[in-house]
Amino acid sequence: MSTSVLIADKFPDKYIKKLIDNGLEVIYEPALGENDLPEKAKFADILVVRSTRVTSGTIEASKNLNLIIRAGAGVNNIDIPAANKKGIYVANCPGMNSVAVAELTLGLIISLDRKIPDNVIDFRNGKWNKAKYSKADGLMGKSLAIIGYGNIGKEVAKRALAFGMNVYVKDVSRIEGYGIKDFSEFDKTLPMADIISIHLPATPETKGLFNDTMFSYLKEGALVINTSRADIIDEDAMIKAIKEKNIRVALDVFKGEPEEKTGAVNSRLREIENVYVTHHIGASTTQAQNAVAEETIDIILGYIQSGLIAHWVNKSRIKDQYYQLVVKHYDKPGVLAEVLDVLRKGNINIEEVENVIFDGGMVACCTMKLVSPATDEMLNEIKNNKDVLTVSHVAV
Repeated sequence: MSTSVLIADKFPDKYIKKLIDNGLEVIYEPALGENDLPEKAKFADILVVRSTRVTSGTIEASKNLNLIIRAGAGVNNIDIPAANKKGIYVANCPGMNSVAVAELTLGLIISLDRKIPDNVIDFRNGKWNKAKYSKADGLMGKSLAIIGYGNIGKEVAKRALAFGMNVYVKDVSRIEGYGIKDFSEFDKTLPMADIISIHLPATPETKGLFNDTMFSYLKEGALVINTSRADIIDEDAMIKAIKEKNIRVALDVFKGEPEEKTGAVNSRLREIENVYVTHHIGASTTQAQNAVAEETIDIILGYIQSGLIAHWVNKSRIKDQYYQLVVKHYDKPGVLAEVLDVLRKGNINIEEVENVIFDGGMVACCTMKLVSPATDEMLNEIKNNKDVLTVSHVAV
């Protein structure tokens, strides 16, 4: 029986064909929403989504599901705790759409500065307002604060430097790069930033990060762009800053964004003049979608052919301290079973295990990461196995 792959978002035809050519059964239903998935994904082995939410209901209703792939970077639309409970792999495609999001970010910055959408709206309404729209500041020499310096933040920085902007970045890791200035304190840098661009994942630490306090640091008339996650901005605080400090905002994501691909939209942001909203299209270029699709195919085929999951995001991280047991042994049936039985009798859990074979197939080496140390008696019992060559046991 062939592996069943359900693709619940738009996916390029040539990559669907590639899956079929590799013997997989592909069910392509790009219009599915989160409420459709529990029934549609019930018997799928692999589920591929972009923005469609994969809820606990979908995961709990599944019978065969073993791998969920987010055809993109962030995985906040997937209920990972529910996947963990059922032992379902979750993978993503990091970095594949970075350029596309960076391009939209720069487009939004220019649109805010030149008020391009308002130009177009007035023209379509038969209004000519050259005097009003001839007052842009320009971007040369402006200070841009990039919040989040991952793959997308780096691509934004490259393009901003080409525009002659002064680029400051804030991230959880060390900042490196020509022309890039690191900053550590929001209250020192945000007051001097002309433009703030947000590129953060949705985490408990980043949710509501841009609150009243953060917006209070911004200078009058600053530009704010968010192409990452809606939860990072406190919408009430943002609207207050728009009214009180005349900041202008461009969003590719917002609170209450419709789940459906088409239809009506209702948001109080529609009535606010200083807000531009795009339709969550940051990653939606042909170039980006092809790159993401290619990576998705590689993940699926790698899993089918080797059992290995590229970009496996819900893999447990090894604790900072663990005990490593390395057993070099003859490659015979039952040898490892006897070693594992010794650990089982000692009530020691193994976090990870890897067994590799030397060329010729006579000897193997098994490396195990243990949550607690093996006793001297256990190690002696393993060493006394006639098929065990050497034993090494250290705290790491």
